[in-house]
Amino acid sequence: MPDSPVPPVDLELRLVRYFTVVAEELHFGRAADALHLAQPSLSRQIRRLERQLGARLLERGPRGTRLTGAGEVFLPQARELLRTAGRAAASARSAAGEGPYTVGFTTHTIVTPAVRELRHRHPEADVRALHLDWNDPREALLDHRVDVVVTRFLFAADGLDVTVLHDEPRVLLVPLGHRLAGKESVTLADFSDEPLPRFTGADRIGANPPGHTRPGPVVETLEDKLELVASGEVVSLAPAGFAGHLRPDIAAVPVEDADPLQVVLAARAGHRHPLFPAFHHAALTHLIPVGAAC
Repeated sequence: MPDSPVPPVDLELRLVRYFTVVAEELHFGRAADALHLAQPSLSRQIRRLERQLGARLLERGPRGTRLTGAGEVFLPQARELLRTAGRAAASARSAAGEGPYTVGFTTHTIVTPAVRELRHRHPEADVRALHLDWNDPREALLDHRVDVVVTRFLFAADGLDVTVLHDEPRVLLVPLGHRLAGKESVTLADFSDEPLPRFTGADRIGANPPGHTRPGPVVETLEDKLELVASGEVVSLAPAGFAGHLRPDIAAVPVEDADPLQVVLAARAGHRHPLFPAFHHAALTHLIPVGAAC
């Protein structure tokens, strides 16, 4: 039998947000302070939401406030509902060209020439640049924190439009005093028995060469990775652009046969902001590898 249609429910997003704050604090007083509301007013708003849902979400007792079974089920969906509403509003503003146009970039990628060109051609626009952590480009796009990102292509592309700007060779990072430090270049085979760091999240696809059999510790930040390299616990592949910005206790050695990384311009699929064509052209024109124009 086909699924029965779900009856419509008129939920006020303001009340849903109030509930999530109370659920996080598990204390009406603290939640009211965070929301800049009087506590009796907040209690009334939560009861109003419960009436809309037809379910009790929170219970007060001598040991404080706790979620009911219905509240525990509703909380993750409430958070997703608020995120979806935020994305929908951001999409509408973006399509209308309202609000700032934010260009994301990751460590040791340069967007300045393209941003400057966009500001020159559209002086009326509010064009901003925002640095992102190395594992954040995809989520920053999908959450509408940025409109476009210039970064290295180490993430899943579904739901995104990706334009390759140029290839970037890779280097091997090793501690000073390592047997490979000081060599003019190395091959993948030269460090096949060395541990490489493992990465969390979806934004490090292809960071390590395929088939490498010695995984090292898991890292979540660039600083953690560099500390492990400097201490001799791992060696690590890195973009060649990192070579001039390393700690003094780490050496970078070119890798002859490692696949290069692609430096890309990524946007949400179907991105319709009126500034996007101009920035896309500026990126293709100005964001070239260092030394390529020499």
